Amino acid sequence: MSIAPDPEESGPAVHTPDQADGKPPITVGHVSGILAIGDHTVNVLFAEGASTEGALATLVEQLVDAVRAERRSVDDALAAKADLLANDVHARLRHEEEQLRLRDPDSLPVRWQPVLGKVLGRGEDIHNTPAGATDASLLDLAGPLDEITATVQEQAESGWLMVLGRAGSGKSALALRFALTRLKARSRTHKTPVPVIFSLGSWNPKTTPLRSWLISRLERDQPFLAETGPSGDKTWAATLVGADYVLPILDGFDEIAVGLRKDALIALNSCTMPLLVTSRRPEMEAAREESKVVPSATAIELVDLNLDDSVKYLQKATGTTLPDGREVAPEDGWAYVLSELRRPHPTQAGANLAAVLTTPLMVTLARYVYESERNPSELLTAEELDTQEAVEKHLLDIFIPTAYKRFLNYEPAGEHRRWDPERARHWLGYLAAHMTELKTPDIEWWRLGTTVRLRWLMLRVGVTVGIASGLVAGIVYGTEVWLLSGPVNGLVVAGLTGPQNGLGLGLTFGLMHGLVTKMKVGGPKFEPSLMEIRLRGWTENGTKARLRESFRPRVTRGLAGGLLFGLLWAFGSTAFLALLGYPGPVIALNAGVPLAAGTGLGLVMGLIAALGAGFETVIPREEREEIALPSVLLNKNRATVLKQMLTIGLVIGSGYGVAFGLASSVPAGIGAGLAAGCVIVIGAATMTAWGRWVVLARIWLPLSGWLPRDLDAFLQDACERKVLRQVGAVYQFRHVQLRDHLCKTAGTLPERILHRTDNGNPVRPLDVADTDGHDL
Repeated sequence: MSIAPDPEESGPAVHTPDQADGKPPITVGHVSGILAIGDHTVNVLFAEGASTEGALATLVEQLVDAVRAERRSVDDALAAKADLLANDVHARLRHEEEQLRLRDPDSLPVRWQPVLGKVLGRGEDIHNTPAGATDASLLDLAGPLDEITATVQEQAESGWLMVLGRAGSGKSALALRFALTRLKARSRTHKTPVPVIFSLGSWNPKTTPLRSWLISRLERDQPFLAETGPSGDKTWAATLVGADYVLPILDGFDEIAVGLRKDALIALNSCTMPLLVTSRRPEMEAAREESKVVPSATAIELVDLNLDDSVKYLQKATGTTLPDGREVAPEDGWAYVLSELRRPHPTQAGANLAAVLTTPLMVTLARYVYESERNPSELLTAEELDTQEAVEKHLLDIFIPTAYKRFLNYEPAGEHRRWDPERARHWLGYLAAHMTELKTPDIEWWRLGTTVRLRWLMLRVGVTVGIASGLVAGIVYGTEVWLLSGPVNGLVVAGLTGPQNGLGLGLTFGLMHGLVTKMKVGGPKFEPSLMEIRLRGWTENGTKARLRESFRPRVTRGLAGGLLFGLLWAFGSTAFLALLGYPGPVIALNAGVPLAAGTGLGLVMGLIAALGAGFETVIPREEREEIALPSVLLNKNRATVLKQMLTIGLVIGSGYGVAFGLASSVPAGIGAGLAAGCVIVIGAATMTAWGRWVVLARIWLPLSGWLPRDLDAFLQDACERKVLRQVGAVYQFRHVQLRDHLCKTAGTLPERILHRTDNGNPVRPLDVADTDGHDL
């Protein structure tokens, strides 16, 4: 540190130094100076007669206060973002709670017990049993979850909590109620983390660390957290996770692909964050045996409902009055069924039904499907329901027809969208098989139709681009010649240029789609961007940094892609001209034009993409409505893609038109520019998330009958009918058992979605998740 005395000798006047590099001077009492951090020097000027030691002490004190004030400002901003996250999560979970009727006064209780045995790898002597737990502690999902909340609090420093249970036992409902309870009791002043439920089945621990995966899910489902945080190099999602403002509730460990569970358990056990993880017990035990890891967790297990719980619930929910000992129950309706279940020595049919009604899922299914005109007595009298498995299958079978025969309560009867129950079941079966193939619990619109073999994916993209670009080129060139030389010549030119351009561009973009998918490097990411292109305010929010980071890689990829495009385009044109019998010199000349044009096109597209980084910005929270909805994310991505394609089309069309106009004539230049801009935009759009969705989900899947034409309306309607649920930017089946049942029973499945065993039952084809597991 250097101290320069004030050169002035007259009086106590303070000399204020000039600004250095635009930095304002610092003035504290009798001390004025400029703080230069770059060379580790603090230059301070002070008045004659002032105490140097006192002045420096005052300056240091003020600097410390400034740093602390900045720290408080960052902490306040973090707390504010955490509050916004808590509000978003609370709104979604409250809707889910209403859908599941968890706040009904007659909701089902759930019992739990401490886990013994080999899950924890500690034999039968479990020392971390939850406080107050007995062999079967009662947990009311409609009330406070104090015991489990306290358990998570205790484990926050040293471990995590497992919630185990068999399918349909209420694990997801418990996770939901736990999150709502924590949100209600959350205190901002004590830096209480926000509980967020994550569907664990889409996590690949081999490629993505847990924290990185959590951050990506937050940025996808709460895009306002994708904005740059106070540090300037991390998003708000990463900042919140790093500051322990998020309490992850990881639902569905058993949904992780078999080959990844060992790595997942190792990662969870080494995580320092407090966690709540739900899983079926066999899958967790198998992962523990394979990984040889002793989880540092408290584990509880949800146990089966007893018969009294199920009977009391169904009696209250259906308004049934049971006869006393002197009356005889009619052989009809719920009174008959519940009376049979309460008999000391039930029939075989009664025993089968009693065994089924031991999980909340099956009890609520039975209530739901028999609330209307169906007679529940068939559960005891139907000959085909002679086993427990048959009864469970029957309830799952009739759930979809029941859901689609009912009118929804939130709309007038005339505004209901009527879907045929059988067609709806067929479409839902495709979605279930699609999710099973991709090893994910999420229905992501940008991945629909991608479970086919890569060769079929390339063919569909190529045919779509070929037909569309061929029609556009034929119409443009044919119209131009029609106006100049008459209709006959125009039709001839249209008949030649249309197929030529269609074949060349279809082959080009079909092969490009396959190559970038297979290589997984240097090509586009077929996922919707969280960014939006905006001209207003583009100089803010780190534009220069984004330009520096993205310029070289985007230009390099553009050149590589353009060269590939030119080669493929030249190959397509050459093949077409060779088929028509043109001589070699003509073919060679025509091949050189698309090669040069493609390379130039790639350079232009790379430059546009690089410059576009300066205009990319996360949509501000105050300007969005429900950005996390799948339909809104789709609309935003479509708007972004159309802006990008409009820019590319104008640049390519103008350049192509000027070149042809100078070489030939103005009309020829106009026609060539218009055709080139349109066909390139058609092909380039298919290399985006929205473009591929249009090709596959809006064209090919409806044509083949696997999905409805109005897919978005169908998915939203399925949520209202309690078949699906909306989780952030994706949809999920409300019940995993329903998804698995539809996957097995939906009929013949498309192409390679599922392999089949010898007895014809579909099975999951891969043990390890491979989200891009296409093969040529």
